[in-house]
Amino acid sequence: MARSEATTRVRALLEDETGRTYADEAGVHLKDTPQPLYQLLVLTHLLSARIRAATAVAAARALFEAGMRSPRRMRDATWQERVDALGEGGYRRYDERTATQLGEEAELVLEKYGGDLRRMRAGADGDVDALRAALREMPGIGPAGADIFLREVQGIWPEVGPFLDDRALEGARRAHLPTDRDALAELVPRKDLPALAAALVRVSLERDTKDTPRVAA
Repeated sequence: MARSEATTRVRALLEDETGRTYADEAGVHLKDTPQPLYQLLVLTHLLSARIRAATAVAAARALFEAGMRSPRRMRDATWQERVDALGEGGYRRYDERTATQLGEEAELVLEKYGGDLRRMRAGADGDVDALRAALREMPGIGPAGADIFLREVQGIWPEVGPFLDDRALEGARRAHLPTDRDALAELVPRKDLPALAAALVRVSLERDTKDTPRVAA
């Protein structure tokens, strides 16, 4: 495929709702500060389950609207308050287990990183595999969840990018775009990589029987 044709296709993806990051959709104004990074972690946790992505996003919004925007507020909320917020967002299939895990996750973030995930980044020292391993220490976050977080955070943590995992590359294949990571990344400015990754994930989900952003390990 000619580069000009690939660029045109990518531009079309980014210009509609397909190219909106999951963080944007959940109302998370992502920047390199503690609160939005923690909110991305919560969103990642919810997106990791075998549940519709739209439901996970709605549940994240409900948690944040209920005041659980920081690890301290999440930890200090009662288990029932977390369950109720998840239910408000339609996240009922896994609400009780997830409410427990979110409390445990908040406690870990507070104890290990002082509530600031930039310390997790610093500890990885530019090593994406180390960062992925640190993310997988969080209750409820496995390989798919770690990849979700890394796809979204690469716009503000440049050492992570270009991060286009297998799920995004499957979307590229279905969109008739290059499936080589480097060639694909060259089609957009680095700041647009999270949006491109999100767009490709959505393309890959369009034909899946389960609308979930889980990534093939």
